[in-house]
Amino acid sequence: MTLTTIIPSLRRSIPDPLSTDRWPEHTVATTTDVLVAGISLLRLVDLCGTPCVHTAASVVPGTHGRPSPTGQACVVVVRILQIEPMPVTPSAGTAPVLRVVVDGDLGHAHPVASEARLVGRVSTARHVLATCLASDQAADAAESALAIPVPEDLSVGDLIAVPCVGTVPLRALREH
Repeated sequence: MTLTTIIPSLRRSIPDPLSTDRWPEHTVATTTDVLVAGISLLRLVDLCGTPCVHTAASVVPGTHGRPSPTGQACVVVVRILQIEPMPVTPSAGTAPVLRVVVDGDLGHAHPVASEARLVGRVSTARHVLATCLASDQAADAAESALAIPVPEDLSVGDLIAVPCVGTVPLRALREH
């Protein structure tokens, strides 16, 4: 548990920490953006729209960010299209509380869901789990969908960046 998890208002002045082994080389978080190998994900979205992919060298695990000489990793940025509350069950515990629909299919991307993060704005709301579906996936596919941490005040139009193992072609994210 991080300090920004315990005291979410700190996110206005310090970014949520990244797990350097889970993101591509030279990834740096700011309060509103993530820079991967010097490239701003917000600027990438400005240029390319969503969904978009940025690929760089992966990190050798346990080296605190040393780039792999052969491995690749990527970050996928998707836009929130729809948000619905999930039915609450008394024994749910850490079950997702939101269902979010995004503009890209993350099913082929091998995402590191625990590292998903909001980019484009600062949120001081606590994080909750959300079931993430592509807009062309059926709502009943929720049990096989990706569960990602998102701020409780998530809005339609927000951007979510998700690091992925390996590479993924942009066409694999596009709706079919």
